[in-house]
Amino acid sequence: MADFKVVVSDPDTGNTYQFEVDGQDANRFLGRDIGDEVDGAPVGLDGFTLELTGGSDKAGRPMRENVAGANLKELLLEGGVGYKPNRDGERKRVTVRGRQVSEDTAQVNAKVVEGDGDVAAALGDGDDEAESDDE
Repeated sequence: MADFKVVVSDPDTGNTYQFEVDGQDANRFLGRDIGDEVDGAPVGLDGFTLELTGGSDKAGRPMRENVAGANLKELLLEGGVGYKPNRDGERKRVTVRGRQVSEDTAQVNAKVVEGDGDVAAALGDGDDEAESDDE
């Protein structure tokens, strides 16, 4: 049974929200690729659509969009996801994970692309501050 962390970014406000998903909710993400759109219901965002933007596996290896499947692959990188060179022209062989979410995935990154209203309001965040001001 899969279980991992989903980090949801709200591009309108710049806030991020972390959720632990397991069981049936985690299974909704399995087999999806980076760039796919999924329903936000598994993380408590009913009525919102999420776009998968990346992630990492249990060893911390990043998922790369240009590697097919969910397998590990060694790439000679000049920069980008998984490697930041220190000098011009520097390259390094780095092990990365493919773009597909699998059982080995530890974290999935996503952003809100469509939805009704405010993400914080849908999660119930921010209401506590408004109520304490009224008292």
